[in-house]
Amino acid sequence: MEYFLAVVDHGGVNRAAAALRVAQPSLSQAVRKLEKDLGTELFHRVGRGLVLAPAGEALIGPARMILRETEAAENAVRSVGQVRGGRVDIATLSDMSMDPLSVWVARFRTRFPDVRFHIEERDDASDVVTLVRSGSCEIGFLASPPPGEDLISEHLVEQKFVLVCPPGTEAYWPDLVPIETLSQVPFVMGEHGTATRDYIEKSLRAHGVEPRIVVEVPQRGAVLPIVLAGGGAAIVPLRISLDARHRGGVVRELVPGLARPLEVVYREGRITPATTEFLNYSKRSLRAWVRAIAGHRSEGHPLVEAAAMAALSADHRVRDRSRVDTEVRPNL
Repeated sequence: MEYFLAVVDHGGVNRAAAALRVAQPSLSQAVRKLEKDLGTELFHRVGRGLVLAPAGEALIGPARMILRETEAAENAVRSVGQVRGGRVDIATLSDMSMDPLSVWVARFRTRFPDVRFHIEERDDASDVVTLVRSGSCEIGFLASPPPGEDLISEHLVEQKFVLVCPPGTEAYWPDLVPIETLSQVPFVMGEHGTATRDYIEKSLRAHGVEPRIVVEVPQRGAVLPIVLAGGGAAIVPLRISLDARHRGGVVRELVPGLARPLEVVYREGRITPATTEFLNYSKRSLRAWVRAIAGHRSEGHPLVEAAAMAALSADHRVRDRSRVDTEVRPNL
């Protein structure tokens, strides 16, 4: 099963063999044996390449579950409560891969460098749910609980959104920007049909604002560079806005505030130790983030400034932890 998934994930036998550090003929032979044992063709041989057959497509989810169960058993035999390695398979709405998922993954890896991540992005929440239900991914991140009772859903946090404008426009914007005043603002937005854009457009229209979209980009990472170059304004998650603020962008809090739920979903039953630890770590990080912002706001700091202070403190803690871990594991 490991060889089969390696061919799927790496897009071919040669790359899979290199990743697993096994001989290409041995891997090919193992895949053929698996096909013989199952009595069906998993790949179509097209020239010198492989293309997934329908049976291969159907096997991906169950195969990942088998490997996870094997990993869970091995971890249980070794030492209870310790994460030595493993793989975390995540499905997420595309808009959530930058915030908050990228931060959690990066910081988790500083503590558990032997854990590998595989992240599947989807624009539609139903596709995220399908990946989790099928077993292709262990957990999924989306903006609302899925229908049905076969998956467990946990509410993690309310993801706040703020306004980001080009550098040099400080005098134009009050500290608190009423949403109903945004009708003439030129907006830079992601591709039509994505969850975040749908949420922003719906929120603006709920306050009588028909969004004036002047730039539409398929790549979410292009939104902030366009804003910072003067191409328009954008409504983005609070944590992402801090990068724009650091680079000279003007960031303002909206009134009333915009926030959407962030949910995690997973199948009932055991999930691997690595994924369990990642979820627990993410929840702890969120609680610390929310507490830090609330503490700074209680001291009189506005939302964006409070978030910047909380992020700076978190970065210092991660660097300190990373330095300690490097001293403990000097050969890594």
